[in-house]
Amino acid sequence: MTQQRMRTRAEDGLGPNTDIGSRLRALYGAVQEEGVPSQLLDLLEKLDSAEQAQQPTRSTLRDGE
Repeated sequence: MTQQRMRTRAEDGLGPNTDIGSRLRALYGAVQEEGVPSQLLDLLEKLDSAEQAQQPTRSTLRDGE
């Protein structure tokens, strides 16, 4: 980043040490600490199972050769 752009960023109040920056870091930290809802984990497991069921197995591939 050039000196001019760095100066402009600091002057516009969006630097990393501003109140906005601090609040965004706090919000991001809170989101990171949240767990993944069990309903979403169940849905992902079902999706994974469905994808695996659609993939041909090795024995099926050999029979088709």
